[in-house]
Amino acid sequence: MTGEVKRNYLEINSLQDLKEVNKPSEDYYLNLIDPINFQLNKFFYKTIGKNHRWIDRLSWSEEKWINYVSSKNVQTFVFKNKDDLVGFFELIFHPEKNETEIAYFGILKEYQNKKLGSYLLSEAIKKSFKNDVDRVWVHTCSLDHKNALNNYVSRGMKIFKTEILNI
Repeated sequence: MTGEVKRNYLEINSLQDLKEVNKPSEDYYLNLIDPINFQLNKFFYKTIGKNHRWIDRLSWSEEKWINYVSSKNVQTFVFKNKDDLVGFFELIFHPEKNETEIAYFGILKEYQNKKLGSYLLSEAIKKSFKNDVDRVWVHTCSLDHKNALNNYVSRGMKIFKTEILNI
C-alpha cells in the first residue's frame, strides 16, 4: 500500500498555554511505570499502533525494548480506569535541547471517543514540563486517530512544521 501521509509537528512553550481538561472521574488514574516494564510499552505500541500503522518498533528485539525503556531520559505513564488499562504516553527528555518529546500517546480502542484523550494529553503536557523545559513537542500524522490533531491544537499546541510523506 502506498499513499500520501501528512505529518504535523506541534509544540507548546509554556505550561501557561495549556488548555487543561479535568479528570473524568476518580475511577481514572495515571501512574509512571516504575519499575520499568518493557512488556507494557510493547503491548500499548502494538495494540494501539495496529490501527495507525505504527511499524518502526515492530522488529525490535527484547533487548532493544529493555534498553529503550531503561533510558534515564524516557518515562512511560499508564492511564487506568480502576484496574483496566485505558492508554499510555511515552516522554523523552532531550537535555541537550531542554525539551520533552511526547514520543507515543494513545488510548485503547474501547476507551476512544469518550473525551479521555483530552485529559490524558493535558496530563502528558503537565508531566513534560516537570523537567523545567523550554518546550514540549509531538508529531502526529493523517494515519493517527481522526481527533488527534484537533486534540493537540485544542490543548494549546501550535503547528511548527508540516510535511508530506509518500509511503
